[in-house]
Amino acid sequence: MTRSRYNVLAESTTYFATCAVVNWLPLFSKPDLAKVVLDSMEFLRTERRLVLHAYVLLENHLHLIGSSSEFSKEMKNLKSFTARGIVDCLEKSGSKFYLEQLSFLKRPDKKDQTYQVWQEGFHPQAILNESMLRQKIEYIHYNPVRRGYVDYAEQWRYSSARQYAGEQGLPTIEAAY
Repeated sequence: MTRSRYNVLAESTTYFATCAVVNWLPLFSKPDLAKVVLDSMEFLRTERRLVLHAYVLLENHLHLIGSSSEFSKEMKNLKSFTARGIVDCLEKSGSKFYLEQLSFLKRPDKKDQTYQVWQEGFHPQAILNESMLRQKIEYIHYNPVRRGYVDYAEQWRYSSARQYAGEQGLPTIEAAY
């Protein structure tokens, strides 16, 4: 496994993290697969295992800002649980193409599994001050706008931008400002 320049400094610190699907496959263009990720984040939040401040789920990756007493462990749990749920959904719906891709793209050292959904790591970046926090939240929320998917950040269904604008959203977040 390659070494990363990204490290968790202190578990109670707030982090900006990114999780990407292997080969950037557009799995989350399927609403049932996006729901697996959103429900998993809500579960971690409800169980007080992750404080979620902001997120956006695009077709092939997730950005979030969160904190936890065990941030690395909870991110690993999130990725592991969602990978299992995504594979189960794909098998149930008979999505042979994506299953073949997830099998083909699996790292050779992953001998105990048939598929690999997420790329290795989650690239944590510690949020060092309020200015950086605001910049990362804006980056997250405007990601779908920059990509041309929506005109306004609040229009993206899978984003905490709705909650920052005073609308309902799932998973629930703890607004940072």
